[in-house]
Amino acid sequence: MPMTARDALVAVAAMLAPDRPEVAERAAAAHDDPHAFVRRHARRLADRGITEPIRILPWIALVNALADHHLLAEVDWRENPDEIVRMLRGLETTPGDGWDWVTEADSYLRTEQFLKVSGDHLREGRVTLASLDIDSDCYPLVVLPTARTTELLGLAKLAGYRVSILATKP
Repeated sequence: MPMTARDALVAVAAMLAPDRPEVAERAAAAHDDPHAFVRRHARRLADRGITEPIRILPWIALVNALADHHLLAEVDWRENPDEIVRMLRGLETTPGDGWDWVTEADSYLRTEQFLKVSGDHLREGRVTLASLDIDSDCYPLVVLPTARTTELLGLAKLAGYRVSILATKP
């Protein structure tokens, strides 16, 4: 039987939070019964201006659940590079070292460019920096093993959502 969009969503959640089944459960709940999910999580969703089910609700549920478990950092489109580094270092999946490449000159880069440069450096440590697109002016960032990048992109597409790999080099 072919994989459904729901199956792909749950697989993305399991990949990004392998030891946290509640992350996949929350994304699946938003997919299965969006009205009940919006009622149950009204306060949290109101912070994003969501008061009723929307097409990307399951993806938003995934982003929020990953953030709750320190597996995702949500970065504003004009965030200071020092703050980005602090947020990324706080993720459980980000290597703790390897940030010595950040220089004062890097602090003048625009957010998108800084994230791409960061992605290049993280790849040297065999991890990839990716953004889960939520149709917003922020970057919901995750770090995953580079070997799983193609799988993540395929599953997200099958689920009906977009992921961007942040790097200057392909």
